[in-house]
Amino acid sequence: MSVPHHNHDDPIATYESILEHKENDHQPIADFLDRIVKGVGHTVMWANLLLIIAITIQVTLRYLFDLNFPKLDEIQWHFYGLTTMVGLSYALTTDSHVRVDLIHNQLSIRARRVIEVIGILTLMVPFIYLMIDQGYDYFYDSFRVDERSDSPTGLPARWAFKAVIPISFVLVGIAALARLIHDVHALFKNAEGERIGKNIRVLFLSLLGFALVGYALTFLVETTEEKLVIAMFISFVAVLFTGFPVAWSLSGIGIAYCGVAYLFDNDLMLWTGLESTLTGLDYLTLGATINRIYATMSNAVLVALPMFIFMGLMLDESGVAQRLMSSMQKLFGRTRGGLAITVTLIGIILAASTGIIGASVVLLGVLSLPTMMQQKYSPSLAAGVVSASGTLGILIPPSIMLVIMADQMALSVGDLFMAALFPGVLIGFLYLLYIFLISYVKADVAPVPEDAASPDWAAIKDVLIAVLPTLGLILAVLGSIFAGLTTPTEASGIGALGATLLALGYRKLNWSKLRSVLISTLNTTAYIFAIFLGATVFSYVLRELGGDELIEHMVASTGLGPEMTIVFILLIVFLLGFVLDWIEITLIILPLMRPIVAGLGLDIEGYGVLDEPVLIWFVILVAVALQTSFLTPPVGFALFYLKGVCPPSIKLTDIYRGIVPFVLLQLLGLSLVFLLPELATWLPSVAY
Repeated sequence: MSVPHHNHDDPIATYESILEHKENDHQPIADFLDRIVKGVGHTVMWANLLLIIAITIQVTLRYLFDLNFPKLDEIQWHFYGLTTMVGLSYALTTDSHVRVDLIHNQLSIRARRVIEVIGILTLMVPFIYLMIDQGYDYFYDSFRVDERSDSPTGLPARWAFKAVIPISFVLVGIAALARLIHDVHALFKNAEGERIGKNIRVLFLSLLGFALVGYALTFLVETTEEKLVIAMFISFVAVLFTGFPVAWSLSGIGIAYCGVAYLFDNDLMLWTGLESTLTGLDYLTLGATINRIYATMSNAVLVALPMFIFMGLMLDESGVAQRLMSSMQKLFGRTRGGLAITVTLIGIILAASTGIIGASVVLLGVLSLPTMMQQKYSPSLAAGVVSASGTLGILIPPSIMLVIMADQMALSVGDLFMAALFPGVLIGFLYLLYIFLISYVKADVAPVPEDAASPDWAAIKDVLIAVLPTLGLILAVLGSIFAGLTTPTEASGIGALGATLLALGYRKLNWSKLRSVLISTLNTTAYIFAIFLGATVFSYVLRELGGDELIEHMVASTGLGPEMTIVFILLIVFLLGFVLDWIEITLIILPLMRPIVAGLGLDIEGYGVLDEPVLIWFVILVAVALQTSFLTPPVGFALFYLKGVCPPSIKLTDIYRGIVPFVLLQLLGLSLVFLLPELATWLPSVAY
């Protein structure tokens, strides 16, 4: 499963870092390097607080005094770029980067260390060198001409912001060196201790299997470039299953295949029996990715990402979910499946206020599973309800996935938020309907507690007191976007401020919790951004090898009509969700589908106001399909998060059985959106 690993400062993650907490392998030099990286991270994390202040000032000046300052806009994405780039090294030090743990968890600690040492040296070091070397040249060219903002009233010294790229990767290099020292020291210190273990054979056989599959697939294509594209994809998936972090696997494989393409371009691979290529890939052309990375750092749309993450984490700290759980339990206490209904409703509310899957699943699990087991709920139903309800946050706006999709597909974030609202609520309603029906058909799966009291006006009042402040915040954020009063970025900053004020009002906020939220925001944003960087390198090499043309040709060669082509693409996305998580699919696969879908000639109603209704509809379909990836093994975020907090009476088999009906309900929701495109396109058109 692909999950961010736990550190003591990060409430989202679910278990302690395997490599840093299971052995006492401290080294003075490595510890000193770790302290440097953490010290910088703990300083830079406050930039997210400054970002909230900058957005609030901007909105206040614009709407109260009709004043606009371009410097404030630029300051915002400067803060965003600074925290995300510096966060890369901090997340590496705290082992918070996303990895696939399916085989990795079965290996001995010693085997994991060997994998990490090999991964750092072969995958990370080339990427770090590229970013420092080419990043310095990129900065120096800007410094030499004293580059400033494109706006006459913007910020001076643009070169100072570009210097963040090489500096941040120097920090990544320091963090990687510290991990390398820890690993090598532990390997030598325990040379006579734990062996690599028999399970290393599983890894070896898995890699051999991937190699054989890749070799077989190359016979399906003709040109050398197409064979390299297939080999590149297979290599990436194979490296993922070693358990090395996804971000560095993407970048490392991208650089490796840039080198392979260079050898083929220069007739140095004729011994393979394959023809030479004309890709033009080499070290200097790969340096062009620096400009793409800078564009990601300075992307005003992506500024909303850390703000929505901060908002969700702060709401979790405010105790909103606990208040909702206790009050709604009283309201639905005498209803069959009342507790499951309560969990689902809270999941919908959390989805519209946090958008963070890990936080929602863990919180719902901690709050409800012990009570469900006490009330003799079916373990599979309890597990299914919690995991499925927690995943609604990836679809119901404000969703960080939709923010990234909007950026990758060149669509309006506001349009996608509005388009996703009905499908998200529809799936939530399907969950509620299923719980209601199954509770009455099989009374023993969700029995009514014997001591449950009948609801009264006091219970209704408690629910209103718990729900209204949160709903007010949701309406302020989404309502301002839907009404066109604020941009999604501005609304995200206001939402972050509102969540902070809510936590203050509930007297749940103190210095320690604020610091914890800021660290978690830094970590979470950083590991998402790291995959952005890795995907930038991977996608660049893939496109230069002709990967987009190959995929377009493969889809076109199916001979399917426009509608069935969409079904075929969704099937691919659904199947990819079993082995990849939504970030890789969104960043690598989704942009490749844009020209294919746009060229199908589908007639989707845009009501005369939507420019690209087909793409909006398609993105929502993909978003619903990707929601299932959180519930499908082996790379199911929600399943792993749930397993980390569920009571011992709930087994892994219970979790797998429990999610099956909810995956089917999600597919039913996907079918309804496919058959009724207006579920996605009507609301954005009305907003105009």
